[in-house]
Amino acid sequence: MSNAKLTILGCGSAKPTRTTSPSGQLVELGDKSFLVDCGEGVQLTMQKLGIHTSRLYNIFISHLHGDHCFGLIGLLTTLTMLKRTQPMHIYAHPDLEKLLSPLLNYHCSDRLFDIIFHPINPRKHEVIYEDRTVSVETIPLKHGVPTCGFLFNETRRHKNDDGSFERLTRKRYAYCSDTMYSEKIVPIIEGVETLYHESTFLQSMAERSKEVKHSTAAEAAKIAQLAKVGKLILGHYTAREENHHLFLEEAKPIFENTCLAEENLIFEL
Repeated sequence: MSNAKLTILGCGSAKPTRTTSPSGQLVELGDKSFLVDCGEGVQLTMQKLGIHTSRLYNIFISHLHGDHCFGLIGLLTTLTMLKRTQPMHIYAHPDLEKLLSPLLNYHCSDRLFDIIFHPINPRKHEVIYEDRTVSVETIPLKHGVPTCGFLFNETRRHKNDDGSFERLTRKRYAYCSDTMYSEKIVPIIEGVETLYHESTFLQSMAERSKEVKHSTAAEAAKIAQLAKVGKLILGHYTAREENHHLFLEEAKPIFENTCLAEENLIFEL
């Protein structure tokens, strides 16, 4: 059995609360670790959980709203102070390099490691990362700025009788935050074992949700139902609602195998 798990480092929306920090997740597949989004407080949560950055080489940023990337400069500064030498790869909208470069030049001018930016097109579904055992695809989402989710595929090589090799998928995890309801993502995420889908609002605020291009818990559950996923994880909760169990109560009648993201929580993928 492969080691495949998801650690929630932040599951709130733009405004931090007493119980939630902005978005951040650690996806672990086999011996590899991938950071998905890096809001404020992500590295603090990693410290509390004893997560080491020595196995972290790749960071994926869904979009450039601050609650998904403001923690990056802090994390990279810490790695500079730790005298890290291994390179760090960052996959994001091309504007991120322009935004971060002045800060890196000022705060991390003595760093010993390379930061390699990989510009991605959030509006296109394509493979943006691939090694021998893992591939990552973009999932175009509908939000106020160019935004994409990420589909993680853990694979293994299988030797056929004729001596040729093919890649067989073992685990799939889809991360979809931030986005309004969009059935266009269903063919991309269909059948994944685990889906994280934002649920910023309850259905009582459906109109507000559409205005700001977010989803309700009921809409997230509907996507999970249509895509026939194994498990749905809700997150990216509005700061207006501290009782997160209301999101669960709204989603479960539509998709039974739904659970809540909470900081420090670890899910098996």
